Amino acid sequence: MTIEIIAQARTEQGTGASRRLRRAGKLPAVVYGVKDAVSITLDHNTIFYALKDEAFHGAVLNLVIDGQTEPVLLRDAQMHPFKPQVLHVDFQRVDVNAPISAKVSLHFVGAENSPAVKLNASVISHVQNEVTIRALPGNLPAFIEVDLSELKGGQSIHLSELKLPEGVELVEVLRGHDGVVAQASAGKRAAS
Repeated sequence: MTIEIIAQARTEQGTGASRRLRRAGKLPAVVYGVKDAVSITLDHNTIFYALKDEAFHGAVLNLVIDGQTEPVLLRDAQMHPFKPQVLHVDFQRVDVNAPISAKVSLHFVGAENSPAVKLNASVISHVQNEVTIRALPGNLPAFIEVDLSELKGGQSIHLSELKLPEGVELVEVLRGHDGVVAQASAGKRAAS
């Protein structure tokens, strides 16, 4: 799935120019990396609703600036403190032939079938909700699934136990850290 974003280069800079853009339903943004940084303008509503899609946060996006396409990653989105409004977005250009680091969310499945829950009435805690991976831009997964169905009371699942797609590495494991992803409390045996 390829996500395409249409943008226009902008020349006006500063707080006043950004406010005028926002009042007109536009969104100020910046593209940086590899070449010089470029200030751009996006349609606010398109980005606002795209940010609700999990794939938008971890996928390589095709950013079309005045007709020229560049592969980019979403790096930051600043939201208004109480209004449903995006204030600013940062994108980073990527080289499709060089590995990059990106954050990917974890999807936990199978907790209801876990012996920890079924037999011991344990509580399963999600210690991490996202991990940093290293991969070629074309190999970036939308998420990594964590199977909890074999987890027993008092046990935990570590980063090294995650099943990763082909060509994807966990940055923490590469650095020698094997942190806990999820753990089950010791629980209590149900009275018969």
